[in-house]
Amino acid sequence: MHGKTVLVTGSSDGIGRQTALELAQMGARVIVHARSQARGEQALAGLQALAPAASFDLVVGDLASLAEVRTIADAVISRYERLDVLINNAGIKPTTRQVSADGYELTLAVNHLAHFLLTNLLLPLITRTPTARVVTVSSVSHTRGSIFFDDLQITQGWDSYKAYAQSKLANALFAFELARRVLPTGVTSNALHPGVVSTKLLVEGFGSQGSDSLSAGAATSIYLASSPDVAGVTGRYFQERSEHESAPISHDVGLQAQLWTVSAQLTGLV
Repeated sequence: MHGKTVLVTGSSDGIGRQTALELAQMGARVIVHARSQARGEQALAGLQALAPAASFDLVVGDLASLAEVRTIADAVISRYERLDVLINNAGIKPTTRQVSADGYELTLAVNHLAHFLLTNLLLPLITRTPTARVVTVSSVSHTRGSIFFDDLQITQGWDSYKAYAQSKLANALFAFELARRVLPTGVTSNALHPGVVSTKLLVEGFGSQGSDSLSAGAATSIYLASSPDVAGVTGRYFQERSEHESAPISHDVGLQAQLWTVSAQLTGLV
């Protein structure tokens, strides 16, 4: 990973932080993303203490605001000449229905719409490197998800898991549609399930503990970001550093395209 630049969203704590740490230890310049300047500086200090010889930078922005997503993208584009890997890692699972700064259901806004917009805004930078990789952290929960186009914001019958599963299915659909769209450039796009780790999301969102370590949770993202074994591999779903079959619905090309169109409209990409 020497000489490569990597952006990991949601890397001020949890799996994202571990992913950032290990990729930096492998020689990458890692752009740490945090929701606030204070959280970011604290994370950066901790990471630099653990890996003093590694290269870390910081970018700040709240993924619950599309305006701040655009600010993140602008900062990355202005500071860096290349982006070899984008890891769409950040995720939430609120226990009550909330809305984003733009009025969208918060789970969908942060887990899917923010990453959809950020990735698209960064594509001109990403595609400068034909071997660049986009890695999107989905979840096994996608297998129980549906895309509720008739009520995408789940204004009726909202449930924490229902909203989370929809967002994680959206992650997989997005990753596969992106793979098809960027195929001529050589850029790859894959999705993954990180495992079951006792992160804040799992403890507070699911009310449970995980059996996997942070390193295990970060392992598949790191594998997809760095391994020569997956060079050129795109449009796939991974778990425990190996390819797995995602839910049949995630391979529905019509659904992928429809979600892309709706997401572009909601984020103002069009």
